[in-house]
Amino acid sequence: MQAAMDITTKYCHKEMEAYGSCVASNPSTWQQKCHELKMKVAQCTSSHPVIQKIRQECSKEFVNFERCLRENQDEPTSCSPHVARFVACAETVDITGVAANPVPQSS
Repeated sequence: MQAAMDITTKYCHKEMEAYGSCVASNPSTWQQKCHELKMKVAQCTSSHPVIQKIRQECSKEFVNFERCLRENQDEPTSCSPHVARFVACAETVDITGVAANPVPQSS
């Protein structure tokens, strides 16, 4: 999970900053007000090969975690067991050979 967060921060910094600011500025209404920014973070991260592999291999755990968040928007901490299962799965994914840090092509 930390690897996924590192990648998200590295490749989707602008989107993460905007989403984080929105959530902090709207503590009681962030689910509605920040939805579009959340989708931009999701779109950015879903295009990265390492995250794609983790989501593919841990899709069941990820879907269960997302469902829990949707059903418990007012109490996201109740989804801690789901997070733990997803993290445990993500840590077992072999990302050897997956482009974790793509090298820009020179012309």
